Amino acid sequence: MVTTDDQAAPPAGDTASRPSWWHRDHPVFTPLAGFFAGLLFVLLVPSVYAGVLSALADDETTSRLFPFVLVALALPVGLAIAPHTRRFGRYMLLGVVSTAVVVLGVAALVVWFLVSRA
Repeated sequence: MVTTDDQAAPPAGDTASRPSWWHRDHPVFTPLAGFFAGLLFVLLVPSVYAGVLSALADDETTSRLFPFVLVALALPVGLAIAPHTRRFGRYMLLGVVSTAVVVLGVAALVVWFLVSRA
């Protein structure tokens, strides 16, 4: 079995407790899972946070508390720092950043197009 710094081989006595496919799956499984977890993180966390806030508080309070959703970015950063989840965390951060760049870029293009056509 090939091991990396992120996927250390389990101790000999620990192999019976893990499934047979554990850490021997396709090499792009972790990068793809991390990237798409980051994509979903960017799309779902702010939406759910805004929905819960608007259900529990008035519009002014919701607008004032919405920037605290940035605290949720501690999750992918923490995953990228922890040694056991470092590879997944790096790809999750890549998914977060690339999704945010694409969404903001498309929004800027749409706004520019709408303003220039007016």
